Amino acid sequence: MANHFIRERYLEALLTGDRQACRSIIEEALQAGTMAIQIYMDIIWPIMVEIDNLYRQDRILPAQEAVASRINRSIVNQLQNKLPRRPAMDRRVVIVTASNEQAELGGQMTCDLFESDGWRCRFLGGTVNNEDVLEFIHGYAPDILLLYGFNGKEAPAVRDLIDRIRQINAWPNMRIMLSGGVFMRAEGLWEEIGADLYAETAAEAIRIASLPAEDLPAPVRTIKQHVYAKKSQEPAATVR
Repeated sequence: MANHFIRERYLEALLTGDRQACRSIIEEALQAGTMAIQIYMDIIWPIMVEIDNLYRQDRILPAQEAVASRINRSIVNQLQNKLPRRPAMDRRVVIVTASNEQAELGGQMTCDLFESDGWRCRFLGGTVNNEDVLEFIHGYAPDILLLYGFNGKEAPAVRDLIDRIRQINAWPNMRIMLSGGVFMRAEGLWEEIGADLYAETAAEAIRIASLPAEDLPAPVRTIKQHVYAKKSQEPAATVR
């Protein structure tokens, strides 16, 4: 209930663009004993999703969405160093996002939470192209490539990247995870597009990414060229 009340106040302050009020609300929550990781997952993340929904439904102005995203990001930057730190482990994740502010915020928060959990995370943001991504993962060799916040118009580029990765087959143990954007709204699209995993939230992304290989959910394909066995090491898609 307390978090619900805080979210209502925080959302109102965001939509009016009141940076000082937003900072004060978050500081009050911290002073009341709310952990930074709870603020990430229970306040800022759901508000970020709600702002996106309001914007897509034309219930807020583009300027309100832009200001809210920037305020959220400034709050996240301040909270990052307050997150708990688990011992570092040799698990690596690379996060690439769509180029809009909302997507970059979601990707940054996800990276922060992966690092808090002990992962090594590299956040590429939304300014890299597919060739840049391929070059980076070739050198970094991540366990997970997480693509966040892409919309329907950007889905073909996501599919092209996945197809290229399958064709090259240089990283057979790397799992591709999708999150946010159109994949949150279109059920099963992540499977059809050729990804291995899907997560609705950052917390779920960490939980799924941390599962043993034998416990990972198997994607269900209905498009023939994307059907491949859960444990197969062979490429399953062809480049269009």
